[in-house]
Amino acid sequence: MASVRRNKALAMVAFASVASLGLAACGGTAEKPADKPSADKKTEPVTIEYLHRLPDGDGMVKVEEIVKRWNAEHPDVQVKATKFDGKAGEMFTKLEADVKAGTAPCLAQLGYGEVPTAFVKNMLEDVTVEAEKYKANFSNAYGQMSVGGAVVGLPQDTGPLVYYYDEAEFKALGIEVPKTLDELKAAAKKASEQGKYILAFEPDEAGYWLSAQSAALGEPWYTATDGKWKVNAVNRGSEVVASFWQEMIDNKSALVVGRWVPEYEAALKDKKLIGNIGPAWEAGFFLDSVVPEDKEGTWKVALLPDFGEGVKTGPDGGSGVAVMKGCANVAEAMEFNNWFNTQNNDLASQGLVIAAKGDVATPEKAKRQFGGQEVYTVLSQANDTLNADFGYIPGYSAVANQMNAKAAEVAEGKAKVIDIFKVAQDESVKVLKDLKLPVSE
Repeated sequence: MASVRRNKALAMVAFASVASLGLAACGGTAEKPADKPSADKKTEPVTIEYLHRLPDGDGMVKVEEIVKRWNAEHPDVQVKATKFDGKAGEMFTKLEADVKAGTAPCLAQLGYGEVPTAFVKNMLEDVTVEAEKYKANFSNAYGQMSVGGAVVGLPQDTGPLVYYYDEAEFKALGIEVPKTLDELKAAAKKASEQGKYILAFEPDEAGYWLSAQSAALGEPWYTATDGKWKVNAVNRGSEVVASFWQEMIDNKSALVVGRWVPEYEAALKDKKLIGNIGPAWEAGFFLDSVVPEDKEGTWKVALLPDFGEGVKTGPDGGSGVAVMKGCANVAEAMEFNNWFNTQNNDLASQGLVIAAKGDVATPEKAKRQFGGQEVYTVLSQANDTLNADFGYIPGYSAVANQMNAKAAEVAEGKAKVIDIFKVAQDESVKVLKDLKLPVSE
């Protein structure tokens, strides 16, 4: 019941937020969502544009191939898919400009952390009526595409944290796969004493990576009280996570390196870094340069260690396909949205941890790289460990950026890990106020 009350409170805050910005509630209200059915008769095929940033790498079923199959089966609804090659933030900026210019695509991939911001900025359609037709096809990630009771699209993939490790290297060091935080500390210390690391502190991923760890045993960062946002980023979970990483950094049991720098990949290749906490979606690509094409890898994936209250994680990434403001053919767009995001095996080949229900075959590349392990079975189990009450606020990307900046100071020894969470607290309040949203302090 507490969860139900919290959701209702957040719904009130979300819609109050939209009203305070002088925006329409994305085409309708939570009680009576707007629906924009297309005309029954069309003389020309409907064309739906879809902008995505899926990797489309070697060995993957390309988005173009999937869409081509849809187009062949649906002559009256033709889809044009375009890959955006820039950064996620750049794509969001482009979409915001396109919505204002009236040239936005009908469908676009958005990270779950971006959805609340896009909603408040009036960039999305309320497609609750259409979405309800397909709700049963998706896991609890369906709720990630809802803001204040308005559903704005359908989920595509999820990002629970998991633990990756090189099984052969672990055996050589005489360490077991850690199942608790204390076991992780002990194993990390033993490995570092032998010149190896089973953990890396990633300053450029702090915003989502650390918040997802905090969610493993802490209460949500963002709730609603008396119609106002309440921020609680420095909670018990954050303190446990901060203490853990500070200890690992201080005793040099963790490698301190950015996730998206050449040094990280070099550490993997050199077998200096032989384990780490990471989002499930990394399973699709992070071993590409580590495991030769003609070899079988020795890496494995396991559930995140228990941080103190059972195995649980928050979301580190994941995205959905939203219907952008101004889409002229909502019903058709949502029909394709549902079809595309239930092509489980095709999307799994892209390295996605699928949000749709149903079995997913581990792609051959992943199976080979992970030594024959049914990787996607473990990742599916990880989906079930997601903290259902942990979500983000409008403007969270700015919070994450400031957390990353403070984490860079931690990496240089100029700040403590707990300072990252303090920045999250202060920046969250600032962002909400800057958006003229009600905040309880």
